[in-house]
Amino acid sequence: MVKEPRAGRVKTRLGRDIGMASAAAWFRSESAALLRRVRDPRWRVVLAVSPDMQALHRQIWPADLPRIPQGPGDLGRRMARAMGQFRGPVCLIGADIPQLSRGHIARAFAALRGHDAVFGPATDGGFWLVGLRRGGLARPRMFEGVRWSTPDTLTESRAALGHLRICLADRLSDVDTAEDLRALRKRDFCR
Repeated sequence: MVKEPRAGRVKTRLGRDIGMASAAAWFRSESAALLRRVRDPRWRVVLAVSPDMQALHRQIWPADLPRIPQGPGDLGRRMARAMGQFRGPVCLIGADIPQLSRGHIARAFAALRGHDAVFGPATDGGFWLVGLRRGGLARPRMFEGVRWSTPDTLTESRAALGHLRICLADRLSDVDTAEDLRALRKRDFCR
């Protein structure tokens, strides 16, 4: 899932700390790097884009990647709609996870062999990946009542899918604030 990297429309919490234009520039760079990192012959990469009509036709992302609109509604409805368009195993990721590698995605798909759903926990209490063994398991209100961008997002999302067999994948960090960005740069510097 990816938003068009326009100032004031993407990474707004980060933008409050470093400026909206800087946050959009970071997101543009990170999402391009992420797309390079996740391409793999074992799966098909499809972009669920927002805003729907404008982002479907922009040259921001690689032209060879298929795109589908996220559509209206809160994050939960948009994720369910995107996953529901696929029959087999489907994993949906955000575009702000600098540590994400092909190995993380491969392990999440492997987890779906024995589970109905998988979450990739984020260090802030949310998640960077949600996957379903069959996209057909997605329902429009499957994440009803989940409070997004809170320390309880993953817990509430798991509870919403409580009827499914759920597995957890690797824990990674996303970048939502300047503090997250500083921590990322410090980790990269120490390597």
